[in-house]
Amino acid sequence: MRFTCEKSMLLTGLNITGRAVAQKSAISAIEGILCKAEEGLSLTGFNMETAITYEIEAEVLDAGACVFPAKLFADIIRRLPEGPVTVVVDDNYKVSIRAGYASFTISAEDAEDYPELPDVAYGSNICIPQMALKELIGGTIFAVSENQGRPIHTGVKFEVENDTVSAIAVDGFRLARRTYHTENAVERPISFVVPAQGLKEVEKILQDEDGEVAFTLGGKHILFRIGCATLICRLLEGEFLDWRKVMPTNCPIRLVANVGELSSALERVGLVVSEKYKSPVRCVFSDQTLLLKTNTTIGAAEDRCSFAGDGKELEIGFNVRYLCDALRAIPGDEVVLELTNGLSPIVMTPAEEKYDYGYMVLPVRISAN
Repeated sequence: MRFTCEKSMLLTGLNITGRAVAQKSAISAIEGILCKAEEGLSLTGFNMETAITYEIEAEVLDAGACVFPAKLFADIIRRLPEGPVTVVVDDNYKVSIRAGYASFTISAEDAEDYPELPDVAYGSNICIPQMALKELIGGTIFAVSENQGRPIHTGVKFEVENDTVSAIAVDGFRLARRTYHTENAVERPISFVVPAQGLKEVEKILQDEDGEVAFTLGGKHILFRIGCATLICRLLEGEFLDWRKVMPTNCPIRLVANVGELSSALERVGLVVSEKYKSPVRCVFSDQTLLLKTNTTIGAAEDRCSFAGDGKELEIGFNVRYLCDALRAIPGDEVVLELTNGLSPIVMTPAEEKYDYGYMVLPVRISAN
């Protein structure tokens, strides 16, 4: 195998695919990066859960395939001078790497030892802008459960129907939903749950640009095609929470708050709340004013925030981090806070019609005094 390509392109491919390389495995080949040189160059990392392939333009003089040691090969390419890099692999898998006056010789492995990637049926693709998928993931993944006792909730559920693509995450204490409205309706509704770890890798690959991402649903896996990169990950199986039944509607108290002001006040009060002692923040919703206060082993804090509406002196406690997480994910300057009573969750919905989301946080029991 012999090819030449630009260092910057090769390094980009190695950085992206390297995130899916297995750290320790009984299959030594997946601790490396699969390289195939045909019409161009293809790099693949695969940890038996997630596979990432990256296509690179290259001048291929001799086609072939091998498995490079992931860290060593990437470290060498990273330190080479800028410009073209030439890689030659002989029949004994001895690798010669040259760029400028620098040269290295390392060993590779036979590509035959690399496992086959999951087969995803190439049906009709669903395409949405990269920025839209990035917002769907970023706006929900923080609410994914870490409880392995309910593995289905350790991922984000996607619901594709008519002209909408929705992402939903729940962890037993909160719920996050973001919806993107597409220009074209889908042929048939589909739903699937993607593991959070796979989505984090998708989010890293996505760019802040107008390009589209296409995803294809297989029997047990999903494929995301993003520019030069392709990511395949397994789907989670099980019964996901029916979020429509648990999200309150027609709440009697509706308040409109400034997202930035409310978030800043909560973050200030949260400074005396530690991860070890998750003391709730006490929220008192009065007429036009929200009183926030907490008392912990670290200290005490109090702040106020204005809003539009009458909270009818409703007093309720919340996990301050859960409220802050939701507010950070909310687009726009204003949010509608929907409340029922001191034992019901708070629901955050858009104040502007151009947005479509819903965030719910369950209350925390607070002492009478």
